[in-house]
Amino acid sequence: MSALKELQQIQADNESIICLGLDLDPKRMPSEYSKNVKGMFEFAVRIIEATKDIVCAYKPNIAFYESIGAEGLSLLKLIIERIPDEIPVIVDGKRGDIGNTAAHYADAMFKQLKANWVTLNPYMGYDSLRPFIEHKDKGVFILCLTSNPGSKDLQILNVDGKPLYEIVAEKVAYWNKERNCGLVVGATNPEQLKELRVIAGDMPLLIPGVGAQGGSLEKAATYGTADFTKTALINVSRSVLYASRGDDFAERARAELIKLNQIVDSVRKKETEDSGDTADQQPDESDSSELQENAAEPNTADQSQTP
Repeated sequence: MSALKELQQIQADNESIICLGLDLDPKRMPSEYSKNVKGMFEFAVRIIEATKDIVCAYKPNIAFYESIGAEGLSLLKLIIERIPDEIPVIVDGKRGDIGNTAAHYADAMFKQLKANWVTLNPYMGYDSLRPFIEHKDKGVFILCLTSNPGSKDLQILNVDGKPLYEIVAEKVAYWNKERNCGLVVGATNPEQLKELRVIAGDMPLLIPGVGAQGGSLEKAATYGTADFTKTALINVSRSVLYASRGDDFAERARAELIKLNQIVDSVRKKETEDSGDTADQQPDESDSSELQENAAEPNTADQSQTP
């Protein structure tokens, strides 16, 4: 099964389009879990056990582990091993380098860490992405329009009459020969998200920026999925991981995710109802055909009275 099909399958099974970021920050954890790597591992495992049936993916940002050193990378590998096989793991590293180096990055992500998806930076062009894309059973999310304030420095620059982020989306759509590419589009740009959903076609979107960064969950869900007809993942992290600094942190994280899933589900139901109302207002095809036939028939009574 392809990486995209696996993602779509778990979204259906768990009835969720929420991706949980596993960005472990000792400063935000309950104190008993923040003292060493063992405690951080136990924190992550409790989060996974409490949420594995209500998310569609987990996304650890590798920086939170690299900053600890060699122990941190070992910690990340152990945490990924505890994630159920059917749930995709997106290793968020935003890699992008010349071909030979990129090949080693790809092996590190896919073979060593066992990631299902990775995030990539397209600034150096296709040859920096190709070693990842060539792993046909894996997936890549490529930065397009991000949710940070500095995104405007480059991403919205006008290039030949269109913003740079649109050109990136078009390029990725062209590169998506193996159907394993997706785009990263921030929830803080809802109108652009709607536009990029059209350019992306059937590519999945990874949507950060909901929660602490202020993006609208409702708009991200609606626009990112094209009214729930396309694949998208909405990433949340801090608001869920650190919902409590007490020993109930895992239960509180689960409760927060349930709330998010309920909001998305209510939006989905409203869209379905609105679509149904629109369909009810359309004329019946058989009635329409009959009207057309009647309009096409000559009025013989009128003809007989013509002198």
